[in-house]
Amino acid sequence: MSSADEGPPVGPGPLPSEAGPGAAQVADEAAAVIAGNGTVIGWTRGAEALLGFPAAEVVGRSAARLLTGSPDPRRTAAVAARCRSGAGWSGLIALRGRDGRSVDVDVRASASFLIAGHEGFLVSGRQLTPHWTMSGSVLDDFLTRSPVGMAVLDPELRYLWINDTLERFGGVPREQRLGRRPGEVLPGPLAAPIERLMRQVLATGAPITDYEYLGWSWADPHRRRAYASSFFPLADAQDERIGIGYMVLDVTDRWNARRLLALVNEAGASIGSTLDVQRTAQELADFAVPRFADFVFVDLLEPAIGGDRRGAAPRVTGEGRPLMRRAGMSSVREGCPEAVVRVGETVDFVPPPHDVHFLVDGDPVLLPVLDPDSHAWTVEQPARAARIREFGLHSLISVPMRARDTVLGLTTFMRSRNPVPFDEDDVAPARELVARAAVCVDNARRYTREHTAALVLQQSLLPHTLRGGTALDVASSYLPADAKDGVGGDWFDVIPLSGARGGLVIGDVVGHGISAAATMGRLRTAVQTLADMDLAPDELLARLDDLVLRLSEEEPAQGTAERDGTTVVGATCLYAVYDPVSRCCTMARAGHPPPVIVAPDGAVSFPDLPSGPPLGVGGLPFESLEVELAEGSLLGLYTDGLIEGPEKDMEGGMARLARAVARRDLPLEELCPTVVKELLPVPQPDDIALLLARTHALSPDRLASWDVPLEPAAVGEMRGKVARRLETWGLDDLSMTTELIVSELVTNAIRYASGPVRLRLLFQSALICEVSDASNTSPRLRHARTTDEGGRGLFLVAQLAHRWGTRYTPRGKVIWAEQPLP
Repeated sequence: MSSADEGPPVGPGPLPSEAGPGAAQVADEAAAVIAGNGTVIGWTRGAEALLGFPAAEVVGRSAARLLTGSPDPRRTAAVAARCRSGAGWSGLIALRGRDGRSVDVDVRASASFLIAGHEGFLVSGRQLTPHWTMSGSVLDDFLTRSPVGMAVLDPELRYLWINDTLERFGGVPREQRLGRRPGEVLPGPLAAPIERLMRQVLATGAPITDYEYLGWSWADPHRRRAYASSFFPLADAQDERIGIGYMVLDVTDRWNARRLLALVNEAGASIGSTLDVQRTAQELADFAVPRFADFVFVDLLEPAIGGDRRGAAPRVTGEGRPLMRRAGMSSVREGCPEAVVRVGETVDFVPPPHDVHFLVDGDPVLLPVLDPDSHAWTVEQPARAARIREFGLHSLISVPMRARDTVLGLTTFMRSRNPVPFDEDDVAPARELVARAAVCVDNARRYTREHTAALVLQQSLLPHTLRGGTALDVASSYLPADAKDGVGGDWFDVIPLSGARGGLVIGDVVGHGISAAATMGRLRTAVQTLADMDLAPDELLARLDDLVLRLSEEEPAQGTAERDGTTVVGATCLYAVYDPVSRCCTMARAGHPPPVIVAPDGAVSFPDLPSGPPLGVGGLPFESLEVELAEGSLLGLYTDGLIEGPEKDMEGGMARLARAVARRDLPLEELCPTVVKELLPVPQPDDIALLLARTHALSPDRLASWDVPLEPAAVGEMRGKVARRLETWGLDDLSMTTELIVSELVTNAIRYASGPVRLRLLFQSALICEVSDASNTSPRLRHARTTDEGGRGLFLVAQLAHRWGTRYTPRGKVIWAEQPLP
């Protein structure tokens, strides 16, 4: 690598030539890899063809033996230093061929690099034949027509020579530049840094390359251009600096590409921060002003705002323009005075003369110059034409907003204070901004649709009315999770039971979304079915736990793992049964928070109810607890979201709940939402359910009971007692059917059951007749044949009563029949 560090001289005179003027002729390019110590470590076939040396004779030996003359250590060190700086080097070197001939080679050395842990240089070259020449006219044409702007300046930074390209870049004629400094012909903010860099090059002698800056030309002062400039010193034969060489390249396309990439990346962090359609539309408008436009508005089709499916066709006006709704808007002027329509209002804007098809399959519309006085604007958009004139809106780009083959709406960018009109280069950034926002809007639209569907499903599965009968006054409050986390799986219910009792249930399915709501509906239905069987609370939860285990087994390969954001395993439940006759409340829970009880005197307590495992764990028992409640007590059932709060402090939440429910100045219907609002003043990531029930006791004058002797004659005696009691209660209209029911139930108990037998009448919201015995044998309804002499008793009871059934007790069973009051 030892040779002069300059290429062949370029000037009006030709190089030595044997064949006269002609084009440069070159051989195939050869390449070699040379280590930092000058040893050849790589040799190509092109190099072998050029010099004749095979790789075996060159690799591992010094590259100096390939030179025709003696190596020049000083120049070799200078070339190596330049390559190590990353700049590379090129020049003409005379090399020795294998046959002893001298070969002139145009050599290029790359920047240094590491190969196998050692420094290396890639050296390539082509042979130059002696038939290369350049006339003065060729050189002049090269300098004049080069796509790179060039200039020569003296030490005082006055222009001495410029080519046509630089004249075109600046828009200043050549005769106005020559003899003047850049600061005298270019704008001050543009010329000052250029002159500073030129003086730096004159002072240090070090060139400056690829200095990028934004500027403009006098030929088009409203259009920004990007330039990359290089400055290098010019020296005479005595190495005295006699001027500055100046080269300029127009890199506007490269700058626009970088600007587009930066704009899109920045938009990704600013647009789509939420899953709210209108918030996303407003973020798009806010981001584009003033970065890209002075006035931006986003109009969306109503199905897109409401989260409807894309199958809904947009409504159109009589002129064929689509009806949309203004979802977002922003302006450099406070209050967006340019707008004809405000956010939330209906709008039918599309650029004239387009119609609804423009949204479906149209390309962005670019109007570099808005002419409000044109026929299309004055006739189709008169109000907007007036605003265009008033606020000087002079340029427009309208981009249809589409994502995943879904038409969403239209985004329009306009300029007024910015004097630069939109051009073709601005369409791509506008398209990318709208495309990025369209995906976010479509995601928000899909989420809104799914969230609405889940909410509708959940609301349809929750009870619409709660009936506690005369035993309980009930009120409930349900608060869905916030929009970020979606619908949860909380549910509650009040179930009328036999014997004037009431069942209270509350549960929570882990997870959110449609799956959690559907699971909640399945569990609520199962609880109603099991409660209708008059099961004790602990037995009901055991049956429900078995059901959840079977549902979990239906899951695919992941078993109990979460699917679609939720899983059946992990559901909790609390079930309580209140009997107004004994004022006893029996309850059991499966991993659920304990209920809160407020006594009539205001004392608040949380019963020490065994927690039990969550539903779906299996193999562990549930335990019941009986609590006697004074008449007028308040029983509160709730989900964990009510007491956890942002701090996840269960004990603190229960203490706050105790204080909130102890208020005795509010009726039940007002107390329930007041408690929720007091404990959770802001939306929470989990849904909330609260069920409050105030207890009543059955008045003794509404209850009658008799012990039944185990003899057939007792049937008539019981019928007489029942008839007299109904007369006392004023229920003579029910006397005949009630006597028949009593006759059949008492007869069956005497004939088939074991004693003691007891008859009870309850006069509440319905008339209830109960016959209890000590047998666990379940009676069976039969359809007797015409030839049978018996078997029609329970069939007759079923025909006469509104409802009837059997419930089991620790001492036997109770057969009951219920009749509505006249």
